[in-house]
Amino acid sequence: MTNNAILKGTYCLLIHLKQNSQINVGKLGKINFKGGYFIYVGSALNSLEARIKRHLKDDKKLFWHVDYLLAVKDAEIDNVQFVISNKKLECDLASQISKNGTIITDFGCSDCKCESHLFYFKDCLEANKTCHHAFKKLNLKSKNLDDLKI
Repeated sequence: MTNNAILKGTYCLLIHLKQNSQINVGKLGKINFKGGYFIYVGSALNSLEARIKRHLKDDKKLFWHVDYLLAVKDAEIDNVQFVISNKKLECDLASQISKNGTIITDFGCSDCKCESHLFYFKDCLEANKTCHHAFKKLNLKSKNLDDLKI
C-alpha cells in the first residue's frame, strides 16, 4: 500500500487443497473436503490489507471458518483477488461464483442469508476464471496481491 489510508473491500481467496481432507470447522463440525481448488469470499470493512495479511499467515488463532481450512498442511492460498469499496459486496460475489462452483453449505456465511461463501472447483483455471468473471459481472475491476505490495 502506498499511503496510510485504511482500505475497505471484498476479497476472494483461491485456496488449493492438495488432497481429500476431513476438517473440523468449529461449530460446523467435521466436513469432508475434496482435493482441488476453493474460492472463499470475504469482506473487510475495517482493514482489507490487514485481513488479507492475516489469511496469508500460517500462525494464527482459528476464528473464521476459513481459518480451519487454511490451517491444514495441504492447503495454501494460490491467489487473492479483491476490490476496494465501502460497500459489502461479498454476498453478490458469492452468488455469482455459486453458479459455477460446488457449494460448501453454511461455510463462511453465519452473518448473512447466503447458502455459502466457499465454493469447490476441481480445476485451478476454472476457479480463477469464475472468480474473475464474478467481479466483471458486477462491474468491478479486481486487483491482486501485487496491488497491495504485501
